[in-house]
Parts: sequence; structure tokens; C-alpha cells
Amino acid sequence: MSGLPDRETLQRQVSQALSEDLGSGDLTAALIDAQACSEVEIICRESAVLCGTAWFNEVFRQLDPGISIEWLAEDGDRLLPAQRICLLEGNTRGLLSGERTALNYLQTLSGTATLARRYADAVAGTGARILDTRKTIPGLRLQQKYAVSCGGCSNHRIGLYDAILIKENHIHAAGSIQAAFRAAEATAPPDVSIEIEVESLDQLTEALSAGAKRVLLDNFDLQRLREAVAMAAGRARLEASGGVNLETVREIALTGVNDISVGALTKDVRAVDLSMLFI
Repeated sequence: MSGLPDRETLQRQVSQALSEDLGSGDLTAALIDAQACSEVEIICRESAVLCGTAWFNEVFRQLDPGISIEWLAEDGDRLLPAQRICLLEGNTRGLLSGERTALNYLQTLSGTATLARRYADAVAGTGARILDTRKTIPGLRLQQKYAVSCGGCSNHRIGLYDAILIKENHIHAAGSIQAAFRAAEATAPPDVSIEIEVESLDQLTEALSAGAKRVLLDNFDLQRLREAVAMAAGRARLEASGGVNLETVREIALTGVNDISVGALTKDVRAVDLSMLFI
């Protein structure tokens, strides 16, 4: 499970987000009395799963540490339509200047967590895990991976540096599944997992014969998934990928695969409807 990034990383992420919005300064907020203070509330307009409170908090901490924030829900909590989830009090200019950046984080990450929760609920009781992929919004990799875990799903590799996934083009370049796997074994650190993508049952046989302990079954139909599970017989952890959506995911899970990777978790993001209202 991907947790919150370290403090320095989180500060840098928020600083970059604020910089692209504020630039040389908030021209509109400057119309407000510099000493004015206000109270505001954050309202969720739909059913959702909350995620992103740390980034939300950091936005206002960087703008004005004097702004107080009281959360009425936590990351991972299910939210109801019209639910009040947060109260803020402090300098009005600071509240207005931080509103968009803070809500952008909250609505985007809550959207990812909400979709992840739907997938996790869809396979509940099957024993299969839902995994994310590297199909993330540029610049939001760590944030979205965290949101996936808040929604009850699991993280695959974070990037190209922490696990090996031998895909079709790697196999082609190496010459064969066995050659690619042997090269990976020779170079991978002891704590790095090696996974091979296969596109047929014959390739699965090759991967298992090579000694693969993790195999990605690319675009297998349900019958071939069942056959793959029977062939592997527990010798390797099997991951299904391709053609996965909320309508098909439970049937895929019931074939007996261990994992199901879903690019849509982080790729097809629909932001949650949130509002900041003055009280």
C-alpha cells in the first residue's frame, strides 16, 4: 500500500501546484481587505470516498499558517451527498487564494479513491486484488497511488525502478521469454519482483518453465483465464489485464486469478463534486 509521501516531497508538490496558479500573485483576492477573516466549509455534493486531506492542508499551510482547519472526515471515509467534510477559519485572502488548488487536489484524489472503492467492492469475497498501473496523470503518480490505496485497492510498481515487468517488446528485443527472464534474474536486486506478460497459453507454459513467479495474462478471455489458473496450479501469481471494467471485473476475479490490473483507476479520472462555501 502506498502511503503519504515524505514531508519534503509533499511540500514540493504543493509548492509547484500553487506556483502554477498564483504566479506573481492573486490579483482578485487583492481586492479584499488584507485584515479580513472568514469561516468557510467544504461540502461534498455526491457519494464519494475522501482522499487528499494532507495536500489540502499543505496548500493553506504554505499560504497562511494561521488558517485553522477542522476535518469532519478522514481519508478513506465514505461520503454522502451534501455532507460537510471540513471547516476552515482565517484570513480571507488566504482562503480565497488557496481554494482552487486545495479543491483540485481533493476532488481529483477523491475521484480516484471513489473509483478504486467501487472496484474493491465489486470483487469483495473473491480473494482477488485490484491493482493500479503506471497510467497516471503526469506529476500526480504518488498522489494517485495513495488514493488507490485509500479506496481499498493495491499498488502495482510505482515506476520503472522498483519492479521488473517484461512486456511484449522486451521479449521481442531479448529474443525469447526465457532469454528475457534469465537477463532479469541476472540483473534484478534480491528485493525486486520479476513479472512476465504473456498473450497465450503457450507463452504461459514458457514463462512457467523459465521459473516465473508472477505472470500477467494480457487480454485473456474468461475461459483462457480459467485454463491459465489450472495450468499454473499455484506455481505463479497470475494477474489479469485488459478488457476490465466494473461490469466484467467480478467474473474475471471468479476465474481464480490472484490480481486484476485496472488502468482506469488512475487514467479515467472524474473529479468528485466539492464546494467551498462561506458561512
